[in-house]
Amino acid sequence: MLIDHLNQQLLERAAKGLQRQRRTVATVCAPHQQVGGSTDAVPRAPLGFCSNDYLGLASHPALMDALAEGARYWGAGSGASHLVSGHSQAHAALEALLAQWMAPAIPEARVLSFSTGYMANLALLTALGDAGATLFCDKRNHASLIDGARLAKAEVQRYPHGDLTALERQLQACATPLRLIVTDTVFSMDGDQADLPALLALAERHDAWLILDDAHGFGVLGPQGQGSLAQAGLRSERFILMGTLGKAAGVSGAFVAAHRVIIDWLLQTARTYVFTTAAPPALAHAVCASLRLIAGEEGARRRARLRQHIARLRGDLQDLIDTHPACGWTLGASDTAIQPLIVGDNARALALSAALEAKGLWIPAIRPPTVPPGTARLRISLSAAHTDDDVQCLLAALQSLAKEST
Repeated sequence: MLIDHLNQQLLERAAKGLQRQRRTVATVCAPHQQVGGSTDAVPRAPLGFCSNDYLGLASHPALMDALAEGARYWGAGSGASHLVSGHSQAHAALEALLAQWMAPAIPEARVLSFSTGYMANLALLTALGDAGATLFCDKRNHASLIDGARLAKAEVQRYPHGDLTALERQLQACATPLRLIVTDTVFSMDGDQADLPALLALAERHDAWLILDDAHGFGVLGPQGQGSLAQAGLRSERFILMGTLGKAAGVSGAFVAAHRVIIDWLLQTARTYVFTTAAPPALAHAVCASLRLIAGEEGARRRARLRQHIARLRGDLQDLIDTHPACGWTLGASDTAIQPLIVGDNARALALSAALEAKGLWIPAIRPPTVPPGTARLRISLSAAHTDDDVQCLLAALQSLAKEST
């Protein structure tokens, strides 16, 4: 029976330390949230280092007011897909504003908005990855890019993470007329960054295009938070960039920015755009408010605070690891808000997460298949909403646990 089969599969997952569980939060997105698990009688309020709210904007009063204002004007929903009657002036204003943001990096840039980053990436790879194309994908790309490549009709070649020598060999041997290099800009579980200047040079040398997932760079990196391309100071029509609006921007949704002809093609053929109800206009209205805040003085202050947290955590945590090598931890090579503390074994990662939870800290263990086997970790996510005391609290807890392991 199906139930028996699935139940056995669930038991096997649990035995391997791969079982996932949900926690229900009862307060707004913030470093301290009331959260309960399936066995908790009373919700607790741990200090969390697991959110993608990198600038701490998800509960910003100005965005909450903008969302309410948008709902009062536009109502709760859009009522239809973008191509029927669901594309509002709020959506159009958001796309126009994002196109202005991306214009320095992408000539003739236009933007198409999506309900989620997952849907945007599926759209990109299935609409552009036709039978005459080859997709060259970094092996540590996000699951949405992996799934998009699986659904595409194109040939798919994967190259070792960040290995541009291997990628160039693949490009040199490629015989298809269309070549698309597909990569995260900031890798979601490692926090390291793709070498965008070198990738662009490869694309120009081998007449390829670059599909970039800037989910964890947009809003955080570059002048005014304009993302990874702005940080690198690059400009090319070969860039096709996806950015999300539910991480640093603090709201919801995603967008694709590219040359106007590519956007026109997506509008005609991207199934996850054509065949779904448009996101509520109120969300687009709130994102416009978020973008203005990100580009202004407050956004600059928040990015500076985030950089200070990153530098402090990395320096002190590496000193701790060097002092207590018996703990067996490794700090990943990341200069972004994503700081991977690699433990290795699934059970050890779960145990470390549980030990931190007992000390009032919430950092879930990340295990395969999200990360490669043998690299289970705690993915520490820093936010501008964290205080210096919050970072010190995390460091003190980790220091205590490192000492216990020696």
